[in-house]
Amino acid sequence: MSSASLRPQKTALLVAQQIVAGIQQRGNVPGDRLPPEKEMLELYRIGRGTLRESLRYLEFQGLISLKPGPGGGPVVERPNGAGLATSIALLLQMESAPYRNIVEARGTLEPAMSHQAATRISEEDLDLLKDNLDRMLSSIEDPAIFAETNQEFHDLIAQASGNALFAHLIDALRGILDGTSIGIEYPLRRRVAVHQAHQRIYESLVAHDPDVASETMREHIGEYTKYIEAKYPEVIDAPISWT
Repeated sequence: MSSASLRPQKTALLVAQQIVAGIQQRGNVPGDRLPPEKEMLELYRIGRGTLRESLRYLEFQGLISLKPGPGGGPVVERPNGAGLATSIALLLQMESAPYRNIVEARGTLEPAMSHQAATRISEEDLDLLKDNLDRMLSSIEDPAIFAETNQEFHDLIAQASGNALFAHLIDALRGILDGTSIGIEYPLRRRVAVHQAHQRIYESLVAHDPDVASETMREHIGEYTKYIEAKYPEVIDAPISWT
């Protein structure tokens, strides 16, 4: 084992881990305030600079927000895939990897996610998906609502899979390949086709048929890939950039 592998972690990171453990032990939920600075300095036996570095790290990860001013301080938040997306994007940028890598990863992950969701999805999850489909269709001419409901549909299936890692990975990958930031637009005809694909996936989940759910999602991601390959070849083959 090299000496580098034995090097102790930075104090700020160790303290950040202790803060997270404390959040879990206390059962804190989003919106809860953490102990005041003076109390944490005494609890962790560290200096103010180290504590603030620990809190900034947790803020960057999306676990807390730092409210300024009197009565402010660290507040617990519900983390999303933004921090994971940043880490993945940085790694891929240093490899000069193209956006195509993200599309290919989704093409592998989402069928597996749908397969699992078909065996675990609840009636409540199905109701949420049905509501999502209805909102997408009723506002099909509104690109902004379409983008919102399109993303939500995939998030709901990831959550219904019962695998938290799927949910975070899909959130992170979508964050990297956000259609609005890289210039992909969906004309009305394409939006209608996406809704129809989502409807087929939904029906396979209602039937609790994992093989059909997997295949319909594979077809859906395949159609998406063909669309951007044909309309936006410069996008899919462009190197990933952390922006």
